[in-house]
Amino acid sequence: MSLKVFIDGKFLEKEKAKISVFDHGLLYGDGVFEGIRSYKSLVFKLKEHIDRLYESAHTIMLNIPMSKAQMIKAVINTLKKNKLKDAYIRLIVTRGVGDLGLDPRKCKLATVIIITDKIVLYPEELYKKGLKIITVATLRNVPEALNPQIKSLNYLNNIMAKIEAINSGSQEAIMMNSLGFVAECTGDNLFIIKNKQLYTPAQAMGILRGITRDCVIDIAKEAKIPAHECILNRHEIFNADECFLTGTAAEIIPVVSVDGRQIGNGKPGEITHLLMQGFKKITGKDGEKYKV
Repeated sequence: MSLKVFIDGKFLEKEKAKISVFDHGLLYGDGVFEGIRSYKSLVFKLKEHIDRLYESAHTIMLNIPMSKAQMIKAVINTLKKNKLKDAYIRLIVTRGVGDLGLDPRKCKLATVIIITDKIVLYPEELYKKGLKIITVATLRNVPEALNPQIKSLNYLNNIMAKIEAINSGSQEAIMMNSLGFVAECTGDNLFIIKNKQLYTPAQAMGILRGITRDCVIDIAKEAKIPAHECILNRHEIFNADECFLTGTAAEIIPVVSVDGRQIGNGKPGEITHLLMQGFKKITGKDGEKYKV
């Protein structure tokens, strides 16, 4: 069965799902998006993702032509249409069709796209053995230029860093901010554990405040593991007892080496495993129910 894609209220077969070449999402990366997961017929943290989508849109003055309730219903209906229980959901809102100029006023109506499919970001083996990552020269966007809190379609900053990682034989990379502190990775937030306490770069360091990131902080607090949002440098990463990354697609994945420095004993750590188990528990019960 061919996948069905939601575009502006209609379901189109994957091969026929197209937008205009004059859409400013294509021409200028003018739009916002969210990546969402469903587990066993539960859409995980759907409300939080929808809230973040609308916040991003509000900041760039993009009017989404649907209410939040309508958007939630459209996401669920797209999953139903494709008979998917465990899936990745890509929700996209572009500025819409305009002309070849920059003026967003020429775009009369935003384009809404919902894609549902499977996703495998990292091989299962890496969740058991851990990632080896590097730091790249490409700096994270400064908030004064393009705030990383806006999950925009213009992901070139992250892609340039990803290219550096790939060229160095790594699957993920740490991006520093303009002040020389750790921000985040190309597609994931970063955590370290030192002396049984959890540390992650603060929002002010130029990060996207990840939904999974916040879940991990909550899980840690429930497990009586002190959690700190703070300033981190590479020295502190190199000398951590444990390290891991978080993201909607990645979930929680251990890191065992950074820039050739072994982290801890070179294996995924005990607290990382504890948090991974805690995350799996909440994905099975915390979400918006729908029936296929």
